[in-house]
Amino acid sequence: MKTLWWVIGIIIIIILGWFIFSYVGVGAPPVQTSTTPIATATFMCDNGKNIMAAFYEGSSTPAATPNEPPTPGGSVALTLSDQRTMTLAQTISADGARYASADGSIVFWNKGNGVTFTENGQPSYTGCISVVADPGQLPQAYENGTEGFSIRIPSGYTPDATYTYQELGPGKDIGGVKFTIDPSIATGTNLASDSYVSVEEISQTANCSATLFLDQGAKAMTMTDIGTTYSVASSTGAGAGNRYEETVYALPGTNPCVAVRYFIHYGVLENYPAGTVQQFNEASLLTQFDSIRRTLTIGQ
Repeated sequence: MKTLWWVIGIIIIIILGWFIFSYVGVGAPPVQTSTTPIATATFMCDNGKNIMAAFYEGSSTPAATPNEPPTPGGSVALTLSDQRTMTLAQTISADGARYASADGSIVFWNKGNGVTFTENGQPSYTGCISVVADPGQLPQAYENGTEGFSIRIPSGYTPDATYTYQELGPGKDIGGVKFTIDPSIATGTNLASDSYVSVEEISQTANCSATLFLDQGAKAMTMTDIGTTYSVASSTGAGAGNRYEETVYALPGTNPCVAVRYFIHYGVLENYPAGTVQQFNEASLLTQFDSIRRTLTIGQ
């Protein structure tokens, strides 16, 4: 009888071992550990397309051999702007987080703030960059895949992707995108309606500093705002009753060097007929510019 119970015990152990190996070990399918996403993101892409993504965590599968990495068990649920929805399993990747369909025909590859989305080896969504949620009063989301950034702006602001900053002299033009203020902000005040916020970049810089974007003599200081460190410099100008104030917030460590410029143009109040205009609210305008700057997201 003791021998019989001994044999039964061995059989039970073998069955349990097989079960663990098959469903938890090497042969196990990924097990999603939560029905709640660990992160969500919206990616704006070229040609008005967008991708909404919800990322899920899952248990990884140990490698079959010691020299191979484990297979991740996460997944991503996608909603595309063409109304398609799909869930892709996470795969092994040496760079970023890669997700793919079972046959590999669809690949969603998330690297930093950008993604690539390919179908049958061809990109179907390009220039995709994450865009932050509206923090309030910034309903417009703008994406520029060529320049590699996204940003949020208020209603009435006008983007200009042909903008070039040309105030530094011949051969020193700086390209970027300008967002001119809503004209209604300037109505009835001494503020000029050509005031703007711009996102600019300078290529091949060894040291990304705000001084690169202003006339010689501008002094830069380091500032940290909500976890982001900037090189900041300012300049002022005057002419024919006009005043110009510029402040540049450059992002050290970026190459090309990326910066946000505030350009404020206004007239000397005393030059207007008495009672025709009022002093513009510079503090309110700067608060709005700050809110815009904080939504800047740089792609890969």
